[in-house]
Amino acid sequence: MSTSTPLVQLSNICKYYQSGEETVRALDQVSLNIHHGEYLSILGPSGSGKSTLMNVLGCLDKPTSGDYHLDNEDVSVMSSKQLAAIRNRNIGFVFQGFNLLDYGSALDNVALPLVYSGIKAKERREKAAYLLERVGLGERMDHKPNQLSGGQKQRVAIARALVNDPQIILADEPTGALDSRSGSEIEALFNELHQEGRTLIVVTHDVALAKRTHRIINIKDGQVVGDEQLVPRETELVL
Repeated sequence: MSTSTPLVQLSNICKYYQSGEETVRALDQVSLNIHHGEYLSILGPSGSGKSTLMNVLGCLDKPTSGDYHLDNEDVSVMSSKQLAAIRNRNIGFVFQGFNLLDYGSALDNVALPLVYSGIKAKERREKAAYLLERVGLGERMDHKPNQLSGGQKQRVAIARALVNDPQIILADEPTGALDSRSGSEIEALFNELHQEGRTLIVVTHDVALAKRTHRIINIKDGQVVGDEQLVPRETELVL
């Protein structure tokens, strides 16, 4: 087994919401480790807590209690401003609805996170162009979202997620709005990114999609009810 420190360490994470007089336990004592370079899915039906877990992992929301260490930093006690900096530096998001700016070109959309990183315009455009080439959209850089197919929009979103070279790609139902062919192409791209050593976390209700990742974390009623390693991590393989 690997003795390296996990990239993600969740310990007894709870997230409670108040709904009238009722306390909703969206996450209840979730503990979880994720290592560098893992390709895994968080699987569960609607209302299971997987979206809340994604928000905590992505530093979009803070847990009610428990500890979250990301790359040895305790993010569970950080301010909103600190969390925003962590998100921009460490996490690339891919959403089911793409979340692209309608008025911007593919190049503009990919370059946008670099604005907040203080990167100069020329370097922003060069890096965005490189990543669009990387995801197979080199000839679509000037196209706006309404000129792109669903699969192409998701490729733009993936390029945008990669632009700050984040430690984690966090994908929420990344193939949910796509036809089967486009979905398969996105899965193939994720496999390539995994082969490059990137850490990918796919949040989904789709069992078939989850089974094509290397590890499935099953969540139900706010608790982890299963953790199945489908493919051994490279550090665990015996040569």
